[in-house]
Amino acid sequence: MQKILLYYKFTPLSDPEAVKLWQKTLCESLNLRGRILISRHGLNGTVGGDIDDLKAYIRATKQYPGFRDTVFKWSDGAREDFPRMSVKARRELVGFKNADDEFEVDENGVIGGGKHLKPQEVNELVEAYGDDVVFFDGRNAHEAKIGKFKDAIVPDTRTSRDFIAELESDKYDDIKDKKVITYCTGGVRCEVISAMMKKRGFKEVYQIDGGIVKYGEAYGDDGLWEGALRVFDGRMTVKFSERAKTIGECLHCGAKTSNFENCANVTCNELVLICKTCKENPDLLFHTEACKGKK
Repeated sequence: MQKILLYYKFTPLSDPEAVKLWQKTLCESLNLRGRILISRHGLNGTVGGDIDDLKAYIRATKQYPGFRDTVFKWSDGAREDFPRMSVKARRELVGFKNADDEFEVDENGVIGGGKHLKPQEVNELVEAYGDDVVFFDGRNAHEAKIGKFKDAIVPDTRTSRDFIAELESDKYDDIKDKKVITYCTGGVRCEVISAMMKKRGFKEVYQIDGGIVKYGEAYGDDGLWEGALRVFDGRMTVKFSERAKTIGECLHCGAKTSNFENCANVTCNELVLICKTCKENPDLLFHTEACKGKK
């Protein structure tokens, strides 16, 4: 039986290149596939393989002192959901343009980030304060098209690099005095976003411990989340139950769908939200009419 692990750990690393080589050797020895990023701030990974091999990976990784209390999240999937095993040392764990200078980490994680909330605490905060609580999506805008927290604010972002400009605009001034809950897939992006928000005048910032994945494990489709979750491997999207609400709309006919396809124009390669029926028409597999003209 196979599974997928999602995890991250912010902790100071004096030699990211050495950690990269160790992790690459470890993963290859266990026949795992996936993606791992390592920086001076820690590691961020998603790997798939046999359960016993994944358990061995967890045991070995936790032997490194800085990774001892890393939280590993299990998800349905397999090794084949990834094309290869990629382990890279980068300047940033998440692709926020030069955001590594925005925050620092110590052995306890990101310094000055948002307060972590367990899934139950998220619901309790909303029940206690109602409209004074605002959900703030920490992902790229296209991810929210198929799933998000109810009434969440979705920033106008195509990539993580757009977040700093968004936060420095005046469009969110009206929520800076509210209780803001940031969220993202597994939690890693919100570690950084919450710190950036607090530096820019947001008074009370929270983040969901374990991200959408942990919230979905706790409440499925009976909580404040609605829709499907966009993931960056062969699965493309996952649902927390068979009762998941479909909130995405086909680019062409408006039918409800959670299906993403890459634009047929390889020079564009933007994701197209398209229903199964429209997908059968090759001329509709384009992001825009201009893309179609360049095929």
